[in-house]
Amino acid sequence: MASRTAKVVLSIAALVVIVVGPAFSQAGHGKGRLGGTVVDPDGKPLPGVKVTLTFSENERLVFEATSGKKGEWSFLGLGSGNWILAASAPGFQPFEKPVNVSQLEVNPKVQIVLKKPDKSSGALSDEKSIELLDQANQFYKDGRYDEALAVYQKFQEANPGLYQIKVSIADCHREKGEFDKAIALYNEVIAQSASDAVMGLEMSGKALAGIGNCFLKQGKLEEAQGYFQKSIESSPKDEILAYNVGEIFFSNQALDQAIRYFELAAQIKPSWPDPFLKLGYVYLNKADNAKAAENFEKFLVLEPEGERAALAKNILGFIKK
Repeated sequence: MASRTAKVVLSIAALVVIVVGPAFSQAGHGKGRLGGTVVDPDGKPLPGVKVTLTFSENERLVFEATSGKKGEWSFLGLGSGNWILAASAPGFQPFEKPVNVSQLEVNPKVQIVLKKPDKSSGALSDEKSIELLDQANQFYKDGRYDEALAVYQKFQEANPGLYQIKVSIADCHREKGEFDKAIALYNEVIAQSASDAVMGLEMSGKALAGIGNCFLKQGKLEEAQGYFQKSIESSPKDEILAYNVGEIFFSNQALDQAIRYFELAAQIKPSWPDPFLKLGYVYLNKADNAKAAENFEKFLVLEPEGERAALAKNILGFIKK
């Protein structure tokens, strides 16, 4: 009996490798649409602003657009899931916001309000700064952390008031295994975020999660758990933060912890299919086919069509045999 169970688990793993590979190479593409406008704090449309949309499951998948005369922008051909919407323009604070895209419903329009910087916060004062930031982000996405670090530091020199860039610099040190340097920078961000009424909670949450990730990469699960919990407490209604913490644990094969945070994300936003899909995969990794099937079925109720749905149906058909 044990031998047969092992064979079933191995067969499921083989199915996931065979089926997941081609499906996830197309993840992020679909029939979804997202659009909106870019305006200044007075509601005046801002033309010529670069707007980007990055797929959270594959940071190399980036859509770009430029706002029109009335500040309008749009993206077509999007897959369902979690995306990061960003915009930048000289003389304004950079904008970044997580958004959920659905292929089954009309996605609400998103208004991007680019704020003028406080005197103490610095600003993207020229096109060169924006180019530096874009270049550094691309190096980071490509895993070229030394090059990303050098360019982020150039950006910091040109924009010393933008303390938020320290998170990106700390991320580079973390990925290089320089954990003490990373943690010191994350703590600086936490301290500075206390006086930031606009982005303070968001930046504090990111920094706390970054420290947790540093401990997790060192195998210090208890310390990591404490910081991840603090990051969630800083934004208790942020389903994407909870989901991202789950992703960190899942990528490190800390499956029970991943379940906890994916479930939290699902509780915060029950209409979002992504946490249920990931819970299906986590339970599949735990060889708990009943729980995996339960969550794949919940996912399919929310997202019955598309590439991810087809994959979930294939796995369900296999584990229910």
